[in-house]
Amino acid sequence: MLSGPPQVLQVVREQITRTLSLKPTSLELFKTRVNALNYSEILKLRQTERLHQEETLAVPVLELRERLKPELLELIRQQRLLRLCEGTLFRKISSRRRQDKLWYCRLSPNHKVLHYGDVEEGVVPHLFCSPVPVADMKALLVGKECPHMKEKSSGKQNKDVLELAFSIVYDVEEYCLNFVAPTRYEFCLWTDGLNVLLGKEMTSERTQTDLDVLLSMELKLRLLDLENISIPDNPPPVPKPPSNLNFCYDFSHAEQ
Repeated sequence: MLSGPPQVLQVVREQITRTLSLKPTSLELFKTRVNALNYSEILKLRQTERLHQEETLAVPVLELRERLKPELLELIRQQRLLRLCEGTLFRKISSRRRQDKLWYCRLSPNHKVLHYGDVEEGVVPHLFCSPVPVADMKALLVGKECPHMKEKSSGKQNKDVLELAFSIVYDVEEYCLNFVAPTRYEFCLWTDGLNVLLGKEMTSERTQTDLDVLLSMELKLRLLDLENISIPDNPPPVPKPPSNLNFCYDFSHAEQ
């Protein structure tokens, strides 16, 4: 039985089911096609299928999707900020390649300050002496743009670290607060949340995945009463106005 984080299990399950649908004729061919279906390829397939599905949807449903997007994106933004308020343990990468030291960072409940500090003997500090005001944040850097990643080589281990690295540039002599996320999932949540604080769009692949899931669920709920009923592409014609309005009740006269 498979075990692990739900996101990883979902990708592995999709790798297997998509490969089996191609009916490989040998075990070696099965392994080759499974390895070719990495996470980025699955995301591309999902996006292509989503676009194809949208093309087959009725025009009113597509219009409803567009009306729902701003509300659901705001929901995702709030979730990202709540995650930052919970805080995360980050690894410290030193020149000696030691990764046993940790530090902790979280956003204040009022979303105005980022607090961070070293973790001593596995105990997360309750008081932080190194706050970074959100108002002083200038930019978010990721990957090779980060100061602590510029001298990394092209090895596999360093490549994995590059995909998890991000930095905040803030207004203290252009000082940077450097991060290496524990997982790709945390990387997406933190970079999305920091972009929200900077007033920018959320750009991680996780945002599109979450938006697709929420849109699908919300559409199904909104259209639940219309199940098995065909939705026309065009609205029905507006009937002609009546010849007179004598049937309207006159509320200006008080009842006797």
